[in-house]
Amino acid sequence: HVQLVESGGGSVQAGGSPILSCAASGYIASRYCIGWFRQAPGKEREPVASIFVGEGNTWYADSVKGRFTISQDNAKNMVYLQMNSLKSEDTAMYYCAARSSWCGGWWANQWRYNAWGQGTQVTVS
Repeated sequence: HVQLVESGGGSVQAGGSPILSCAASGYIASRYCIGWFRQAPGKEREPVASIFVGEGNTWYADSVKGRFTISQDNAKNMVYLQMNSLKSEDTAMYYCAARSSWCGGWWANQWRYNAWGQGTQVTVS
């Protein structure tokens, strides 16, 4: 069973560049998928980016492509989301999720992930 803890959120000015972290612990496979999702008030949760940890394959939603970067630190079981050029519409609760399998064909499908963190709030003003 994998436990996930997000950190790094907070209040950020438009144009800012915070980094979100997702720490994984518990039973961790050598290769697994970590996805970042976000949910704004009154909206459905949407995919942001995912990474296949161990291989480094990445996928991004069109809304963040070119502005956000997802990366991994295998030794620390950490996944990061570097967020650049933040806009007001990036305001949301950000969650990381995990599944111990290749996710190239379904990375954006939140229902395929079986472990979730509690989320970290990002507010852009």
